[in-house]
Amino acid sequence: MAFVDPVGATIRAVWHRTPDEITPLSGGLHGRAWLVRAEGERYVAKLAPLADRPQFEAGLAAADFLRHRGVLAGTPVRTADGALTAVVDEGVLALLYGVPGRPLEGDDPLDQQWWGDLLGRVHRKLDGFTHPGLAPWHWLRADANHLGVEPWLRPAVCAAVAAMTKLCVTDRLTYGVLHGDPHPRAFAIDADTGRSGLADWGAAAAGPLAYDVASAVLYAGGLPAAAELLDGYAAAGPVPADELHAALPVMVRFRWAARADWHARQLAEGDESHHAGLRAAQEALTTG
Repeated sequence: MAFVDPVGATIRAVWHRTPDEITPLSGGLHGRAWLVRAEGERYVAKLAPLADRPQFEAGLAAADFLRHRGVLAGTPVRTADGALTAVVDEGVLALLYGVPGRPLEGDDPLDQQWWGDLLGRVHRKLDGFTHPGLAPWHWLRADANHLGVEPWLRPAVCAAVAAMTKLCVTDRLTYGVLHGDPHPRAFAIDADTGRSGLADWGAAAAGPLAYDVASAVLYAGGLPAAAELLDGYAAAGPVPADELHAALPVMVRFRWAARADWHARQLAEGDESHHAGLRAAQEALTTG
């Protein structure tokens, strides 16, 4: 909550809009976001670490690319001087046009259908998109210092990375542009029109599209709980069903490793609120 006022001040100074209301949004792992109502319009403000600016701006450009290919997406509002983002004390801030409708709920079967369908269409429509900020999708390092915060962590991450590496070497995977963090609240459905849209972008990257699907599966509660999500994706997405069947168990485990890595990094930097998140990752990575 402490950062809400600086968000409003930046929007006034850089985008020349006067916020009437700013509400923090919950979401995925990458960055922080707020719903902004200003002068009768609805926006989303998104904050990312300054070091992630190229990748963050790649995602903003991807949203613009999707809009021109018929996908409803929260596209960036240019600053008064024409930039995609503004540098602030805590990172880099973007302002996105709001997408009509309500955010999706990950445990609702019908919402899962919308979620999977739109993620599949996004993957198809981004074919041909390029941007210098698109990063490699795999950033986990087994030698990272923060993996030493607990003794189980480094071996678990190493095992997940090894299994993913073997999968990528031995299987023919479908590659493309990744959303990076397709949590359900990044997607919206407008009950009045029946139209779904992509309200928020994650850390755009290039990699196997099954990684995005695995990320969505994790947010849906795991493979047994994600049947409707996977049905929706299979009907619209470019990844064949047999590839998903082979890749998802490994990719979901790798996604848990990425989540564990993130929580461990925050703990190593002194943020004690990440213990519960690390415990959940530990349970997923060290059982079954």
